[in-house]
Amino acid sequence: MPVPTIRTAGEDDVDAVLRLVRESAASQGALDRVCVDAATLRGAMTGPDPRVHALLADIDGRSVGLALYMFTFSTWTSVNGIHLEDLYVEPAARRGGVGRALMSALADIARERGCGRFQWYVLRSNDTARRFYESLGAAIETDWAIMSWH
Repeated sequence: MPVPTIRTAGEDDVDAVLRLVRESAASQGALDRVCVDAATLRGAMTGPDPRVHALLADIDGRSVGLALYMFTFSTWTSVNGIHLEDLYVEPAARRGGVGRALMSALADIARERGCGRFQWYVLRSNDTARRFYESLGAAIETDWAIMSWH
């Protein structure tokens, strides 16, 4: 498999980002829970202070992988962090280093920006993803529980 090119997504990439977000949700049986549309995503990704950032992994000119993230701030460490919201690689491009390249690029961004944390969620039932993240040296947090309002 060819080596992916990792690049920052821009305004012209909103449709590709949205496609990959939807593919990710569909692969988890949750497409009906995705409510973001192109206009909302474009507004979040663009402008003078974007709330959402994305990296795309391209192979032969086609976006086959996505890392969608945002910056956070910790009062405990007094520095920014990165929260990875979505990591997705099309099935045909898996096991070719795409996910690893996206995570590596995000780690580089975290270091360049002086981030003290790089965090994400993974479904407990997604053994494949958990093994992948553990192979990168990540560990499951045991001291914190995710809380949410729906």
